[in-house]
Amino acid sequence: MMYSRVSKAQAALLLESFPAVALLGPRQVGKTTLAHEIARDCGGQALYLDLELPSDRAKLSEPEAYFAAHEGSLLILDEIQRMPDLFQVLRGVIDARRRKGFTKGQFLLLGSASIELLKQSSESLAGRIAYLEMTPLLAEEVDPENKRLDPLWVRGGFPESFTATNEAASFRWRLAFIRTYLERDIPALGPRIPSETLRRFWTMLAHEQGCPVNAAKLAAGLGVSGPTVARYLDLLVDLLLVRRLQPWSSNAGKRLVRIPKIYVRDSGLVHALLGLQNLDAVMGHPVAGGSWEGFVIENLIAATPEGTQPWFYRTAAGAEIDLVLEVGAERWAIEIKRSMAPSVSKGFYFGCEDIKAARRMVIYPGREAFKIGDGVEAMGLAGAVAALRGR
Repeated sequence: MMYSRVSKAQAALLLESFPAVALLGPRQVGKTTLAHEIARDCGGQALYLDLELPSDRAKLSEPEAYFAAHEGSLLILDEIQRMPDLFQVLRGVIDARRRKGFTKGQFLLLGSASIELLKQSSESLAGRIAYLEMTPLLAEEVDPENKRLDPLWVRGGFPESFTATNEAASFRWRLAFIRTYLERDIPALGPRIPSETLRRFWTMLAHEQGCPVNAAKLAAGLGVSGPTVARYLDLLVDLLLVRRLQPWSSNAGKRLVRIPKIYVRDSGLVHALLGLQNLDAVMGHPVAGGSWEGFVIENLIAATPEGTQPWFYRTAAGAEIDLVLEVGAERWAIEIKRSMAPSVSKGFYFGCEDIKAARRMVIYPGREAFKIGDGVEAMGLAGAVAALRGR
C-alpha cells in the first residue's frame, strides 16, 4: 500500500528554492520511493543514479561531463555518501549554472545521514543546499484520524515493517534491519565498532527509553570508557536512529536537570531490540510508557515548523514537562500519557508557570478533546498534529 508522504510536498517546495536538496534519513525509510515519485512528477525531466551500483558510479567517472550533458534535468543521486568527492564538483557545477540563470531544482541527493555526509555537503555547498529529514511513516500519513494507532506504535514506521502481512513477519524484518545496520551499513560509513558491542549499546538505550542518559552506567555495562559511550551515542544520533532531547536551559533562576534524555526514534525498533513482538508483549513491559512517549514526540516534532527546537523541562524540585515547543510566538508545554483517563501532576503545572507556557496540553491515546482543569487540554495525537500544522 502506498502512503502520501509529508516529505514529498516539503521536498518539492525546497526544490523550487534551492539548486540542491539533501533528503536524509535511515535506510529503508522510503527515500528512494519518494525520489522516484518526484521524478515521475517531473514529466521525464529527471534522471536517477544509485551510487551503490558500479554501473551508475561508472557514469560519473567524468562527473562534470555527465552533469553538462543533462543540464536541463533533475539529477537524483542516491546513496550520495558513497562518492563524497562529488560535493566539491557539485559546487562548481551549481555556481556555473547560476551564472547561466539556473537557480533551482538541479540535484536531489539521498543518503543515510552521517557525520561525513553532513560535513562534506555543508563545507562544499553552503548556501546552495537545503536539508530535509525523512522520518519513518507518521501517524498523520497512515491514520490521520487516530482510529487505530497501536499497529503503527508497535511495528514502527519503517514501511516494510508496518505493511508486513503479520506481526511475526514485521518483527523478523526489524531484526534483519538491525543486523544489517550493525554488520554492513555502519562499518561502510567508517566506524570500526564490534557489531555485538553496538547491539548491546542500542539495546541498553531501548531499555532506558525516555530517561536521562547515564553515561557512567552505560559505560560500566559495556566495559568501555565514558568517551567511547559518547562516541557510540553520537554515531546513532547522526544516523537518525536515536534522538538526544536537550533540556530546557533558559531559566537561570532554577536548578535545572541538564542531562539530555535519550529515545530510540522508531518505536518498532525499540520493541524489536527488547524482543517484544506484539501489543500484549509491549503493554506488559516496563518500557511501554517510554515507548509511547517517544512515539508521540517523534510525530509531534515532525509536525513543527522548520527550525523549531524541542526540549524537555525538569527541575531538581520536581517540576517536569515531557516536551516544550516554541510555536510561533507561543511556548507550548506538552505532557504525554498512555492512559485513556489522563491527568497531570503538580510538577507539570509548576513547570508551565516556570516557562510561561501559553498552551498546555496532554496527549493521550484517545481521539476526543476535553479540558482537564487550569487551562490544560487533553487531546489525541491527531488533534495535536493538526494544531501544530495550523489546521
